Amino acid sequence: MDLKGLIRDVPDYPSEGILFRDLTPVMADPRAMQYITETLSNRLRSLNVEALAAIDSRGFIFGAPITAALDIPFIPIRKAGKLPPPVVGVDYSLEYGSARLEMTTTAVEKGQRVGIVDDLLATGGSAGAAVKLVTELGAEVVSIAFLVELEFLNGRSILPNSVDVFSMVKY
Repeated sequence: MDLKGLIRDVPDYPSEGILFRDLTPVMADPRAMQYITETLSNRLRSLNVEALAAIDSRGFIFGAPITAALDIPFIPIRKAGKLPPPVVGVDYSLEYGSARLEMTTTAVEKGQRVGIVDDLLATGGSAGAAVKLVTELGAEVVSIAFLVELEFLNGRSILPNSVDVFSMVKY
């Protein structure tokens, strides 16, 4: 399936000089969403993932159907202040600012094999923060999956070499 053909380019958004990759048309296409769910589910199943963490908020869109397909727990990794305590948090840098991600302290079990999913890998800040959150609580991150990767931003370079990193579409 031609996922790249469904992605809309939006120049100068959210600021001048940025080419935003709009995934809304992908999410509006039921066949595309089925294809994404099947592809990512098969990959994560082959790695014996026991739970899936999804990064707020577009990661939730891809993560929820994957966890249903694999019959594994869904772990929300949220922006600061969105989860009830107790939480653990990590600050990280964005392409154009900084942010914080949080996860409940009871979301994973020690030694649990966890996958992480998000919509897009850019500089790797949010994915790197998610890895820190999951591992800080004693689980093992075995895979990080994305719909899109912006290779020119080299986000993979800050992710652990021991973790499987998979992207369906690369720019």
